[in-house]
Amino acid sequence: MSVATQRQDIALAMTGASGVQYGLRLLECLIAAGRPVHLMLSKPAIVVIGMETDEKMPGRPAEIERHFGERFKAAPGQLRVYGQDEWTACVASGSGAPGAMVVCPCSMATLSAIAVGASRSLIERAADVMLKERRTLIIVPRETPLSIIHLRNMLAVAEAGGLVLPANPGFYHRPAGVGELVDYVVARILDQLGVGQDLMPGWGEEPDSPAGQEP
Repeated sequence: MSVATQRQDIALAMTGASGVQYGLRLLECLIAAGRPVHLMLSKPAIVVIGMETDEKMPGRPAEIERHFGERFKAAPGQLRVYGQDEWTACVASGSGAPGAMVVCPCSMATLSAIAVGASRSLIERAADVMLKERRTLIIVPRETPLSIIHLRNMLAVAEAGGLVLPANPGFYHRPAGVGELVDYVVARILDQLGVGQDLMPGWGEEPDSPAGQEP
């Protein structure tokens, strides 16, 4: 078993695309599953959180860490929040890289930077580390329509070993509200991470089926 598959920690980056509800719900589920989480928020992401939710976001990483830790009932040390210029963070180095990373939601600006290996911010560098170390990198873009540039950048990330998982909820489960649409996408992300979830049954499974859940 490789080091990558042994590690249970997950890096979660949220950028300035619309759809912060996906990232916040994913954070909640990862903490509930007992996974250590390295959280990175871009400045545009903090702005969008204020626009799309009722969250009153503090400004400093330590305060954000305390805010989400208390809200989602994280265990001591389970959640770590990094500033965008915190280059000594473990996620910036291959020797300390987590087992997986998700960029959710992923703006087209961040996607383009990851596609060319720009590494101008901690989020971009952390994603670059995941690709070079051959570890799981999931990009969750939320944009429409898509230009040829966007599509080429997604292809470049996929060719480099990343997984592009667009925030496209399905409707076959007849969602009763926005929360169930969010859960649909988050469930697909958790499935790719190998984290047990009961948000959404797999195709053909009954809603109460335990399939896919961790023991």
